[in-house]
Amino acid sequence: MPYRDDLGRAINYLRVSVTDRCNLRCVYCMPAEGIAQHPHADILRYEELALIIRAAAGLGICKVRITGGEPLARLGLPEFVRMVAAIPGIDDLSMTTNGILLARHAQALAEAGLHRVNISLDTLRPDRFARITRLGRLDDVWAGIAAAQAAGLSPIKFNMVVVRGLNDDEVADFARRTISHGWHVRFIELMPVGANVAWSGNGLVPIPEVRARIESQVGPLEPVHGPTGNGPARYYRLPGAAGTVGFISALSDHFCHSCNRLRLTADGRLRPCLMDDLEIDLRTPLRAGADLETVQSLLAQAIHCKPERHHLDEARSPQSRTMAEIGG
Repeated sequence: MPYRDDLGRAINYLRVSVTDRCNLRCVYCMPAEGIAQHPHADILRYEELALIIRAAAGLGICKVRITGGEPLARLGLPEFVRMVAAIPGIDDLSMTTNGILLARHAQALAEAGLHRVNISLDTLRPDRFARITRLGRLDDVWAGIAAAQAAGLSPIKFNMVVVRGLNDDEVADFARRTISHGWHVRFIELMPVGANVAWSGNGLVPIPEVRARIESQVGPLEPVHGPTGNGPARYYRLPGAAGTVGFISALSDHFCHSCNRLRLTADGRLRPCLMDDLEIDLRTPLRAGADLETVQSLLAQAIHCKPERHHLDEARSPQSRTMAEIGG
């Protein structure tokens, strides 16, 4: 049974960042020169990450998502996937990626035990993709999507961060893909974390506005009932669509009351809440010889530290890290 926090929320989901490095420089996420990276020695080794996940599984965490930065920027990721897939109690293992390197790794990841991928994709236009990411080619993402489908890493979900004046004119185009291609698209409000703060004022497109655009330009949305995912998205379906439309509304309609997750940064800090700078250091005790039971007690401490809700509506947002460092 999942361990519960002080508000009775069942915590069964751990997001694990394996690196703070990314092979893109998306304009709303980080500056063109990138961000200061942690020294290699500060990044948790795969064996250390696996020990933390084993401890988490002992508290009832059964869902693990691998994130970054860009997780495929770290060497040897399929072997880490194999380690996690072998941990008793972990029955849902997924990864979020920008898709650039996915074509060369999809088959190995699937064979190692990865179940599915989420692909961060903010535009369908090659020229705009190059402008938003600064370093990327959309063709590489298409190749990654095809490889993931061929490897059975499905259902693939697509995460679009909607930013006013940057890509919000493509909302309807993404929604139509749920009909024409069976895509599962999640529209995400831009969250004011680290470097995102400068964009979040004028750039924020509230989810009610996104939904209104889809319904006026594409068609009516009907709620999808039953299990649709592990996260905060609310899911809908357009008439005749095999895919789904999801909305993640961290600001306009927060989902803190149902939050079920912890986040582990690549340098070994456990964050009970994405939108709060509170972190619990796991790297120091691990490298001092902490055993499984000690790590488990630190995880339990983090769960008890989960706040009731974030305070973005009061202009209080986390500033100690960028989203790339936290893992989203």
